[in-house]
Amino acid sequence: MNRWNKVFLIILLILTSVLLVLAVHYLRGSRSQEAVPEIKAQELSQHLKYLSSDELVGRLSGTPGAEKAAEYIAQEFKSYGLRPLGDGGGYLQAFTFVAGVRLGKANQLEVIYANSQSAPAFRQPDSLGIPQRLRLKTDFMPAAFSRSGSFDGASVFAGYGITAPDLSYDDYQVADVKGKFVFVLRHGPEGQDVHSKFGKYHPLRYKALTAREKGATGIVYIDDTDDFSKSTLSQLRPDNDFADSGIAALAISRHVAREIFRSAGIDLEERQRQINRQKKGFFSPLPNIQLNVRCELVKENRPTANVVGYLEGNDLRLKQELIVLGAHYDHLGMGENGSLASKPGREIHNGADDNASGTSGLLELAHVFSSGAKQLRRSLLFIAFSGEEEGLLGSKRYVNNPIFPLEKTVAMINMDMIGRMNDNRLIIGGAGTSPLWKELLARLNPGKGLDLKFQDDGYGPSDHSSFYGKEIPVLFFFTGVHQDYHKPSDDYNKINLASEEKILRFIYEIAKEVDTFDNRPLFSKTRETSRPAGREFRVYLGTIPDYGEEVEGVKLSGVREGSPAEKAGLRGGDIIVECAGKTIKNIYDYTYTLQEHRVGEVVDMVVLRNQQRVRLKATLEKRSE
Repeated sequence: MNRWNKVFLIILLILTSVLLVLAVHYLRGSRSQEAVPEIKAQELSQHLKYLSSDELVGRLSGTPGAEKAAEYIAQEFKSYGLRPLGDGGGYLQAFTFVAGVRLGKANQLEVIYANSQSAPAFRQPDSLGIPQRLRLKTDFMPAAFSRSGSFDGASVFAGYGITAPDLSYDDYQVADVKGKFVFVLRHGPEGQDVHSKFGKYHPLRYKALTAREKGATGIVYIDDTDDFSKSTLSQLRPDNDFADSGIAALAISRHVAREIFRSAGIDLEERQRQINRQKKGFFSPLPNIQLNVRCELVKENRPTANVVGYLEGNDLRLKQELIVLGAHYDHLGMGENGSLASKPGREIHNGADDNASGTSGLLELAHVFSSGAKQLRRSLLFIAFSGEEEGLLGSKRYVNNPIFPLEKTVAMINMDMIGRMNDNRLIIGGAGTSPLWKELLARLNPGKGLDLKFQDDGYGPSDHSSFYGKEIPVLFFFTGVHQDYHKPSDDYNKINLASEEKILRFIYEIAKEVDTFDNRPLFSKTRETSRPAGREFRVYLGTIPDYGEEVEGVKLSGVREGSPAEKAGLRGGDIIVECAGKTIKNIYDYTYTLQEHRVGEVVDMVVLRNQQRVRLKATLEKRSE
């Protein structure tokens, strides 16, 4: 081979090597590009616009608007190639919940005057002893938390229905009200001001608890307006707990109350002015006045569903393990419950940030992960939860009826309100639920400019709490509460799409890192890092109520690490039925009873555990500011 042939051969070999290197680099680059799909603000915008549109009427669980949202999410999951693992081979995991109460057919109130001296002027002497039947919605209305049934008994007047030893005030004094109906005024001696010293005793349920514990058959709230039809007491207004108060509870118009009291020789207006002036409790029998009450309230059960999509991993061992990514898609509808609007009334609450932002983020993450599904080691489960606003119902439904064994779930990542980031500040809850989290979060943040605020606690007001209660490491991404929270003004035009895109890229990298680990993240129990202080809750026990199951009492999903509840021996699954000597029928009984006590006091508690009554003692601690 001559010299020129050798030179040509060398040049050919060099060129071939260069081409091979370039080809390998190109292929690697292509795979890398496929492995890190682009998260796009434009796609986020499309999801957000629809999910927060008036067409969905606020996505209240159990309504057509929420059903449309679920259908949209399911269709998106299908378009990404996610496997349906819901009921009947679809994407929906259905469940029912108590959505409200309505009046049944048997609601009536009769007043019986025993003699001519007690009868009002409009009754004829020959009609004495014959019931005066009052008009539903015009003269009286059952409270939404009334016990259903038939009740009758004598009547008494107990001022504002308040027993407040700390204020040296007691409308019941030493009176015997067992088996009787107790008439009480609204609010307190200082008026409607909830910030007054009597303010914490204003709630209707609190007054019902006091009357019940005194032995009353029922409580009758006297309206404070002349036009009952415009009063909130004339409307059936359910609260966030559909358990009844344990006694009959109803409201009557001011006009009817005035006539009843006049027949007993009491000037209602003058007596109320006297109580307000003297700030002393007042109690009086209403002689010869009998009430017959029939109350029928019907609980309304509605269907709703979680939306579930699945991507299977590719590692023969690790694909048995699961990473859950979640966000709730429900909101407040027309603001029936939970609205913080300054003016009462029905208005669409679109919930763009809460939580169309998190749901849109979930869809975008499902899209990009499905594009690189062949590179996944572990399996991913994407869940859009319903019923979060009603008490984490959807996530409770899942963890109590998991599609995969919970012990195979290595982490849960939750997104709730991630669309309004200011100054790059991102709050991450659950940061202490695994020793891995803080190091991982800090390592992935450089270059992104996010101001990370860690909160260790695994419990919180969103769906990750349900998973933490099952001892699963969690991360909760949240950009903070704002002035539009739970108001009709939480609209699409206030979402910061660029910042949400940045957050989602960060979450994608975190989930991708967890997917690649050879070993699953370890779980750590956390102590509560901060407790929201408030006037109504001076003491701290550390129980976590479970709103996912309707029981008589307060069921616990768990207790906080190192809390008085844990020290007392309370545990998840317990149902609190007595506290400090009072029967507990609902969450309101429980909170009102606790607020009557002081830091350092020891309270006796009774819980149902595996259908057995267990007696415990808890020492109340100070609530952190």
